Amino acid sequence: MPSISSSTDSLSALEVIDRLVVGPIKLEPRRLTAAYTVVRNGTENRTDLIYSYEEKVFDPEEPESWNLASLVAAQVALNYGLFCRSIVFRGTYDDIDRQFLRNMAENTSREIYVNKILSPNPFLKGEAARMLPEKKDKYCRASIKFVKAPEKAPKTAWNLWPSEKHRHCILSSGGKDSLLTYGLLDEIDYDVHPVFVNESGRHWFTALNTYRYFREHVPNTARVWVNSDRVFNWMLQHLPFVRQNHASIRSDMYPIRLWTVAVFLFGILPLVRKRKIGRILIGDEFDTSVRTSFKGIRHYSGLYDQSVFFDTSLSRYYMRKGWSLSQFSVLRPLSELLIQKVLTEQYPHLQEHQISCHAAHKEEDRIRPCGRCEKCRRIISMLMAIDADPRHCGYTDRQIQACLETFDASRIHQEAAATEHIGHLLLAKGLIGKAGAPAPEFKPHQEIMKMRFDPTYSPMDAIPVDLRQPLFGLLRSHGIGAVVRKGNKWKEFTPSVSAEALTPYPFEIDFNSNQRHQNDTSSSSPSVNFLWGELTWQEAEKRLNEIDIALLPVGAIEQHGPHLPLDTDAFDADYLARRVAMACSSPVPVVLPLIPYGVSYHHEDFKGTISISNDVLSRLVYEIGLSAAQNGIKKLVIINGHGGNSPALNYAAQMINRDAHIFVCVDTGETSDVDISRVTETPNDVHAGEIETSTSLAVRANLVKMDRAVRSVPEFSSRYLDFTGKRGILWYAHTRKISTSGVMGDPTKASAAKGERIWETMVAHLVALVEDLKNMTLEDIYHRRY
Repeated sequence: MPSISSSTDSLSALEVIDRLVVGPIKLEPRRLTAAYTVVRNGTENRTDLIYSYEEKVFDPEEPESWNLASLVAAQVALNYGLFCRSIVFRGTYDDIDRQFLRNMAENTSREIYVNKILSPNPFLKGEAARMLPEKKDKYCRASIKFVKAPEKAPKTAWNLWPSEKHRHCILSSGGKDSLLTYGLLDEIDYDVHPVFVNESGRHWFTALNTYRYFREHVPNTARVWVNSDRVFNWMLQHLPFVRQNHASIRSDMYPIRLWTVAVFLFGILPLVRKRKIGRILIGDEFDTSVRTSFKGIRHYSGLYDQSVFFDTSLSRYYMRKGWSLSQFSVLRPLSELLIQKVLTEQYPHLQEHQISCHAAHKEEDRIRPCGRCEKCRRIISMLMAIDADPRHCGYTDRQIQACLETFDASRIHQEAAATEHIGHLLLAKGLIGKAGAPAPEFKPHQEIMKMRFDPTYSPMDAIPVDLRQPLFGLLRSHGIGAVVRKGNKWKEFTPSVSAEALTPYPFEIDFNSNQRHQNDTSSSSPSVNFLWGELTWQEAEKRLNEIDIALLPVGAIEQHGPHLPLDTDAFDADYLARRVAMACSSPVPVVLPLIPYGVSYHHEDFKGTISISNDVLSRLVYEIGLSAAQNGIKKLVIINGHGGNSPALNYAAQMINRDAHIFVCVDTGETSDVDISRVTETPNDVHAGEIETSTSLAVRANLVKMDRAVRSVPEFSSRYLDFTGKRGILWYAHTRKISTSGVMGDPTKASAAKGERIWETMVAHLVALVEDLKNMTLEDIYHRRY
């Protein structure tokens, strides 16, 4: 039978479901139930997706619980955008959620098309099994619609989650990755919460041995039950191009799904929120997923939901939502073989519970691996290569021998260098290679047995700063060295003395150090540098072909009371711009050099203040804006660190817009002030008070002289004169007439903890703004379209 011609819209043959409806949702304190309804050929079928928790995680009277439940319920459906004409989400979703779900539905549709339809797939039949590649702008066939939930689920307000960064949730299973992640975090004495997701069906067998051990020996162990496996199998009934006997086909892949990890991740978020956990750790090794092309179709050569790209995308989403949560893997620098070696040698009490086999079975009170599948061949070959005993985690002598006899590098699903190194070790030990037959050739790759730092696959800044030194030190104490990629070669490397070791983690602000410098947010890699002033002209040309948005920080050099440095406004504006750029998706916006001086005449009675006029500042910003526009910038976000600059900056923004016809905005805190007001308690706190002292304590406490901080909260004879009043008018006065100390507020109420929340809030909102602007043309900005 001939293949389908790529000249037609062959993807239409995959549109077999008229409508998939997710919801309505039923919410209980320990349980959520979401209806999944498929409408096909005029027939309607329904099943329920259920998540069940061991403790109360939802409040049915709380809007945030409904929003979180809606997002949990939506994840399974993202696997079917290629096969539906319409997907309807009935729940509580904000604009950030809608954008995220649409983006991930499109990404997953493309990945399924390449990796499940165009690639060999034993589960397919008919036209779907014979498709030729067809390049399109969009692969999600479904129109995605959102229908408001019932009146029980009111609109949610943006709110920064209270979380603790020292609390770590490990997405746990019986696999070596999550076991080693727990072992390492436990050894360096962090607060660890192992959370297991109990899938309905036999997949739970892989986690059962470990879960039983953790439940008895590890505090904070938790389990979330979900029937997603049953829902996935139920969906297969509605895909006629999937073989009916799919359950009997032996394969190490799922028939269709590729958006799977998120089904577990979002499922544990209610528990993460309830326990005020600040970090989610996923056990993923050295990542070889890259953006590549298949017959002209851009996609990921690997599992997207196990890649570093997935971690950064989810962390950015959490940030924009205000969830004060980040997601990463501490195992990114380690190969799969090295993970197995460290786990086996350092934590044998954990390794004995390892089950990586999805065809595992029960024998008496233990779960045993099948010893025949690709994962079993991989585990046994790795254990034997490092002189470990596979019997320790349940394999029999017969299984070990059979797996070694059938070892074939081409049938091992891992990075090629690791497979070759395993083959080299097994061959050297005489464990593979038939007598009398030509010996297979396997090259050694010594870098496999070291920590590997690569700017794409395993960047050092993919792990928070406070974890790096204890983690890398622990691995070094176990005899593990490190290498860094320089061009196409690996070079010996000492992480503790490298400049990269201090590169900030993009999704958290490191509040542990008392010393901060202006350049501490510089990019460690020239290929991703976002600082305009550090680029060569060739690099600038390349960057400006990729991105059309720039951030311009503007500050002031002026008195900030007897306790804060003169450059507070300048530092804060520059620091904020850099942190926002770091947390944005690629291509990141460029950050223009700071304008440190501002309109500060009202502080000139205090020594140290350097002021320029409104005319000078507005003219300078105007000229910079026009020049930036000539370079290709179409969206300019001015980040203003000093309220006194606002009239000049707003005027400059108007003139740039008039003459360059680009989008210009000024943020003097407007995106975040309403949320910051919930953190602080001082009225009329406008200068060197509770807010600015808190933010300074959070990032450079060494420059704050709290012993000199004085309270000076201005009180006025009319409420219309209150600076922070809802009905207050704009008015101007010399500071000395209002405060002899230069303080207008109460710095004695400041704290680093408040400052941390303020920084997180400001960064989150500006990242959300920039991400929105990046995804819009100038026409889109003026006319909202769906």
